[in-house]
Amino acid sequence: MSLSLRDIVEGLLFVSGDPLDVDRVTAVVEGVAPERVQKVLDELEAQYEDMGRAFVLRRVAGGYQFRTKPELSPYILRLKKKSPTRLSQAALETLAVIAYRQPILRAEIEKIRGVDVGGIVKTLMEKGLVRGVGRKDLPGRPIIYGTTRKFLETFDLPSLEALPSIEEMESLGPDDEGRLF
Repeated sequence: MSLSLRDIVEGLLFVSGDPLDVDRVTAVVEGVAPERVQKVLDELEAQYEDMGRAFVLRRVAGGYQFRTKPELSPYILRLKKKSPTRLSQAALETLAVIAYRQPILRAEIEKIRGVDVGGIVKTLMEKGLVRGVGRKDLPGRPIIYGTTRKFLETFDLPSLEALPSIEEMESLGPDDEGRLF
């Protein structure tokens, strides 16, 4: 398969985090005149504008870069404001109990951990790591908790079966503060 200069330039623009100028593209694609690279960039800029897509190719900071249309900025800002999932030790411990013992009731988690976990479970649910998977047929119909697909994605697990066994965790020994995990 032979690649056209257009395909190469488009690919370079796609993977570059910074604006690419004609000189940089010419240095990567040896043997091509800067004028030819400039012509391809101009054509791509016009083509992306005509497509009516959510992104365009723009001249910025001395080079060219794919940019989203300005009218999308409220959505992008909301997306970018989301911080990475950071969990306290208490939240990690609660999450581990849920992951290994699911489906599980809040009262069962509290019995294992020895502390109230209402706020922690709420936080884990807000982060999308835990969800209610049903209700137990007991007085008050308490929520039964389990982990979510996002839990698997966050911890890079193909499935719950990929969690290390309790025996494997215990074989690692306690941390500096005496905790197993």
